[in-house]
Parts: sequence; structure tokens; C-alpha cells
Amino acid sequence: MKKVAILMGSASDSPVADKAVQVLEQYQVPYTVTVCSAHRTPEKAAEFAKTAREKGYGALICLAGLAAHLAGAIAANTTLPVVGVPVASGGLGGLDALLSTVQMPSGIPVATVAVGGAANAALLCIQMLAITDDGLAKRLQQGREEMELAALKADETLQNSYPNQSR
Repeated sequence: MKKVAILMGSASDSPVADKAVQVLEQYQVPYTVTVCSAHRTPEKAAEFAKTAREKGYGALICLAGLAAHLAGAIAANTTLPVVGVPVASGGLGGLDALLSTVQMPSGIPVATVAVGGAANAALLCIQMLAITDDGLAKRLQQGREEMELAALKADETLQNSYPNQSR
């Protein structure tokens, strides 16, 4: 099975990265987590991206705040799918990171999820890997069915807590 890399601009992004890790572990997808800054360690970032395919990665998640250049720097050096996760930091609540991540030039795509949306980034990567992995596709379908059952149960509980409501 292909691996997913979670690259962080700094270790302070690890609470957001942990959300992706939880999802990848839930779906039994192997992963690597590393600090790989586009600005402080640009050679490391470029080398990671250039060698990711040969090292067995199938998709890359990049978390960064502020200028959020990491996803673009990685995408410029690989043809693997890159999913950017803007991280809220500084005074703009992540809007700066979102805009930096989502506005890539033509030819160097980066899929972008919501600010702090690392869980969805992991799910998007899992969906991409599941294109060629039937076992993973089945686990994804089971996960969707479990979410549906949980939502229906939550609604039932809510409905029972308002017995006098008009229906």
C-alpha cells in the first residue's frame, strides 16, 4: 500500500497534523510525519518531494500557516497529489494561509482543504489511494456507513429530547 506523508512547516503545526494522523490510522494507511519548511529547510523540502514517489508515497499533505508556501514548494517538485492544509496562526485566523495555499499557478495544482482541515486532507488522500486499492475502498465505504448510522442515532436522540415538538 502507498504511504501518505504529512509535512509541517514547523512543529507548532503538530496539533493540526494529529487530526490527519488519527484518520490515516483509522483506515490503516501508513504515513510519515516530518517538519519540512519551504523557507527554513528548502533543500530538504525539495529533496523530499523529488524522491517521494520512489520511496512509496502516493500523496502528500502539507500543513503551513502564515505565508503557507510549503504545499506549493512541494507540488513544484513532484507529480504526486499534494493537499494543502492552511493553519491558523498570526492575527488573520488562517485566511492568509488559505489564500497562499489555494492560489497556485496553472500547471502546479494543490488541492486545498479548510483552515485546520487535516482530517479531510487525510480522507482526500485515502480516496485517491483507494482508486487502485479495493480493500481501502471498502474501508472507506464502511466509514461512510458508520458516519450515517451515527448521524441517524444523534437525530433520534435529539428528537427524543424534544417530545413536545410539532411534527
